[in-house]
Amino acid sequence: MTGLDLSSPVAVVGTGTMGQGIAQVALVAGHHVRLYDAAPGRAREAADAIGARLDRLVEKDRLTAADRDAARARLAAAEHLTDLADCTLVIEAVLERLDVKQQLFRELEDIVVEDCLLATNTSSLSVTAIAGALRHPGRFVGLHFFNPAPLLPLVEVVSGFATDVSSATRAYETARAWGKTPVACADTPGFIVNRIARPFYAEAFAVYEAQGAEPATIDAVLRECGGFKMGPFELTDLIGQDVNESVTHSVWRAFFQDVRFTPSLAQQRLVESGRLGRKSGQGWYDYTDGAERDEPHTAEPAQAPAYVVAEGDLGPASELLALIREAGIPVREDEEDHGTRLVMPSGGQLALADGQTSVEFRDVVYFDLALDYRRATRIALSASQDTSQQTLVEAVGLFQALGKDVSVIGDVPGMIVARTVARIVDLAHDAVAKGVATKEDIDTAMRLGVNYPLGPFEWSRRLGRNWAYSLLDDLHLRDPSGRYAPSLALYRHAYASDKREGSTS
Repeated sequence: MTGLDLSSPVAVVGTGTMGQGIAQVALVAGHHVRLYDAAPGRAREAADAIGARLDRLVEKDRLTAADRDAARARLAAAEHLTDLADCTLVIEAVLERLDVKQQLFRELEDIVVEDCLLATNTSSLSVTAIAGALRHPGRFVGLHFFNPAPLLPLVEVVSGFATDVSSATRAYETARAWGKTPVACADTPGFIVNRIARPFYAEAFAVYEAQGAEPATIDAVLRECGGFKMGPFELTDLIGQDVNESVTHSVWRAFFQDVRFTPSLAQQRLVESGRLGRKSGQGWYDYTDGAERDEPHTAEPAQAPAYVVAEGDLGPASELLALIREAGIPVREDEEDHGTRLVMPSGGQLALADGQTSVEFRDVVYFDLALDYRRATRIALSASQDTSQQTLVEAVGLFQALGKDVSVIGDVPGMIVARTVARIVDLAHDAVAKGVATKEDIDTAMRLGVNYPLGPFEWSRRLGRNWAYSLLDDLHLRDPSGRYAPSLALYRHAYASDKREGSTS
């Protein structure tokens, strides 16, 4: 089955930013597009705004003047819903209220032709629930575009409980014909992206609430060590704290208040105070004129250790051994020890974050997971009050000798990047096990929808099959609320690996 024929008119109901963006995508793809908005005059204003954006595309040599003129000729403002009667696809982008959307589609069902595909762009409501108001829910599907729709490639094609396979396929192929990258998913709270992305925000807020580090430091570690394009504090300031918190609450409620999706009290207080981010002038950061930029904590210069002793290969951080040697620091290998730590001249140890805390051991400094230790420009270290100052200084000096800025945070189990990645990997495995989407579509969605450096399964393969399970299991022992309890899917993944390798553990 293919997508819509270009001779088929497409309608967009709701002419805000998202509605205009979707209309532009369909228009540039070659369709006749009709805009409708319940507010008088809004559709005409939206058509003019789209026309202005087409002009800018011509100015930037991204569209020819002839193609712009042809697109403008295909765009029309509809005064009444009945003007959409012959459309073969209607996409709504109206207020995120179930009753409003249900009423709209009830009216449309009496107007459009029998084979018209009805679609919602909702990001937080159940596709199944919206379709529940229809006589023929089989032709109803979710088409979740990401903002700005003309620029971002991802479209989540969401099948409700009653969606026909043919309707989902038709919607999928249409999105692909429009130059988008569609991913198929079942109707689950948050779909793919908003479900699996929750830990990116939640774990950063949890570290802050535990007084492990300040927002600027957490953001810097996730960017400069974890490889994310933006940190969660600056990103939620850009999105709007009220918007981000609303999505979090929606997913949490839809999962019957599952502790894994618990909202942040700190973010709630931010919203209650009216500090919504860039749009209000203040959020986690201050955006008022003349405000000083918050800087991450960066350790003062320290002397590198004379040598290190490697106990094991450091697992996911094994490339550090080559970097240490390249920096001219001798690496002595303990062939009899099968651990995964570095021992400093003082006798203290340096270990990759594993879900345990420094205070549990005699003299251990933890370092965070990095996407790429060679390219990382910052490394986070954590230590307890009982950690020897000499060991901490040696650890700081070691990473500074590798050309890294060093941020020392509190004794937070799993640190920042490691716990975030582990939870994302866990939710991804859980989603596949529950039929939400395929591994390939989840990786695609997280890379394109929220610009992650790697998809969860790409990350899992790189880190090893047991890594995320082991870290979360240790975290769960220290926080038995259930927030960090590894999913059954992740347990099976780790156990299957052990079994295949002949382990009896």
